Amino acid sequence: MITEEQWDDAGLIWRYHVMGHRPRPCSAAIGLGSHDLGVATAAAELYHQGLFPVIVFSGGNSPTTADRFPRGEAVHYRERAIELGVPAEAILLEPHATNTGQNITFSREILRTAGVTPDSLLLIAKPYMERRAYATCRKLWPEPDLVCASQRLTLDDYAKTIGDANLVLNMIVGDLQRVIDYPARDYAIPQPVPPEVRAAQSRLIQAGFTTRLPGP
Repeated sequence: MITEEQWDDAGLIWRYHVMGHRPRPCSAAIGLGSHDLGVATAAAELYHQGLFPVIVFSGGNSPTTADRFPRGEAVHYRERAIELGVPAEAILLEPHATNTGQNITFSREILRTAGVTPDSLLLIAKPYMERRAYATCRKLWPEPDLVCASQRLTLDDYAKTIGDANLVLNMIVGDLQRVIDYPARDYAIPQPVPPEVRAAQSRLIQAGFTTRLPGP
């Protein structure tokens, strides 16, 4: 049972993860694969706003997505975006990435092969993955001007769409630990983490929300 105090701590971390960028026109977009089909929904909305001419949906499969997206994350994202009116010719597929670093590096190569060298890039991810996506891309592909975007949902609304509040809390705790740890592993640039956000995470870890923490 999640307590009110734990939910408040989770909300603090959630708001830290969301970068708060104002979407603006970019040369290209990347839709980062995951368990959340809302990434494709957000991508379609942003495409219809005229914010990018081409998007790479990136992602193969992982243990958490193989059952939900048996044909691979990118393929299912593409199908959802087409259902929502994005033309097939505006979509490129990167069906092999299994982590965020690969999402970025493989998508860069897909765009290069298609003759696209973006000077600005719209990164579309789950809301709580925005900051880690930003830090990863800044490390691996620093040249484009980056804008982060996701479905504009509160933590409460997002948990309802996923249907598993415990899973969501474990994920946002795990993503924060990646933001903290990954610069030392040379996976991402450092991000300042306010003391109150670290304290909230510490309380949630002590309460047992540890299933999505990164390995050694």
